[in-house]
Amino acid sequence: MFESAVNATAYNDRVVRQFAIMTIVWGVVGMLVGVIIAAQLTWPELNMGISWLSYGRLRPLHTNAVIFAFGGSGLIATSYYVVQRTCHTRLIFDKLAEFTFWGWQAVIVAAAITLPLGYTQSREYAELEWPIDLLIAVVWVAYAIVFFGTIGIRKVRHIYVANWFYGAFIIAVAMLHIVNNVALPVGMMKSYSVYAGVQDAMVQWWYGHNAVGFFLTAGFLGMMYYYIPKQAGRPVYSYRLSIVHFWALIFTYMWAGPHHLHYTALPDWTQSVGMVFSLILLAPSWGGMINGIMTLSGAWHKLRDDPILRFLIVSLSFYGMSTFEGPMMSIKTVNALSHYTDWTIGHVHSGALGWVGFITMGSMYYLIPRLFGRKEMHSIKAIEIHFWVATMGIVLYIAAMWIAGVMQGLMWRSINPDGSLTYTFVESVKATFPFYVVRLVGGLMYLGGMCVMAWNVYMTAMAGVRASTIPTVGIPSPRLSHA
Repeated sequence: MFESAVNATAYNDRVVRQFAIMTIVWGVVGMLVGVIIAAQLTWPELNMGISWLSYGRLRPLHTNAVIFAFGGSGLIATSYYVVQRTCHTRLIFDKLAEFTFWGWQAVIVAAAITLPLGYTQSREYAELEWPIDLLIAVVWVAYAIVFFGTIGIRKVRHIYVANWFYGAFIIAVAMLHIVNNVALPVGMMKSYSVYAGVQDAMVQWWYGHNAVGFFLTAGFLGMMYYYIPKQAGRPVYSYRLSIVHFWALIFTYMWAGPHHLHYTALPDWTQSVGMVFSLILLAPSWGGMINGIMTLSGAWHKLRDDPILRFLIVSLSFYGMSTFEGPMMSIKTVNALSHYTDWTIGHVHSGALGWVGFITMGSMYYLIPRLFGRKEMHSIKAIEIHFWVATMGIVLYIAAMWIAGVMQGLMWRSINPDGSLTYTFVESVKATFPFYVVRLVGGLMYLGGMCVMAWNVYMTAMAGVRASTIPTVGIPSPRLSHA
């Protein structure tokens, strides 16, 4: 049970406010770049022949902006908020916490400059070159010191489960980043990996899938275990299940990476190990989803009137859908159809827009007014509009990509009686065009919702500044779990 009286402790919410605001800023930027490249895939001439506006330059900018700028800022903001409230103590080193903010923003700006210029390692989710990688490592170590140092000086014996997920995310990402980016520099912005061939591919997808598993899953589950109970005003459905969920997920995720390399030079037994662990992963993933959704037991009526809670609960629906689809796509026979098609794009964005996006937005809607001394966001109606526009945008996006992907897979494997291909690759591209238009519409709707949120956050923050009521003293948290 997590229940304790808190002394009047001044929390460091300044750094939380900074990260929260930049979460919104980078969310708009990241989604905008995504819409631009979706438009380019629909009408390729939109890049106007400018190399730094080409898909190959902007795509890694988009993924880095959404994952590390938007998602990363959201994770650090919420983790700093949660660790202080659940440990009943201020962040251990204010200056170091401030360094993590400015250091992380420097990383993002460096990425925004170097990626369009073509400086890249060409490694999925790890494109940034070695000087930026070193800065990331330094900032991440500082983040770890602040987070774990704060837990070390906590005023309560218990470590709430959200901090377990945040802690695993911090440790695993540090290990993944360092091992995957061991490289030999040959210039100021050029390096070569120390790994070669199939070993390089294996290390990259050990990193790539666990970036999904720990950066895009474990960290955001930390958000889920704090902000859903808080917004619902209900204890976590099962605290025991949350601990089982943690250990099962943390152990299983590390082994699933090889499913990205089916039908490649990777040894067959390694591919099979990745597939088996991916299938096992379904159990802890759905256990966590059920735990989050069932937290609303006895309070389902709140979904009718609370759009913030709707964001948080629907995010879990997308999490459950994505964590069913991923293991299914890891099965070799299914992967033979889905690999290299837009089905994979639909799967990734189901998780990114539905799970990561919605849980972050819901958490920010909870956080922002409290950080600026307001009782609620400036406009609840705007939150409603954001929810419905973004949800419809996601559905259009992922449905279009699912249909396009299955169609592509079937066209590519279709053969004539004489063994020749029935369709050329160009024919499959032409057939995909209508679905790319639908994806663009879905992306525009999602971006539109993000812009509505940015306006709402701005108005809320300005009202807080004008009223000069930005709080510096923590408020006791209600129970978050059953005994």
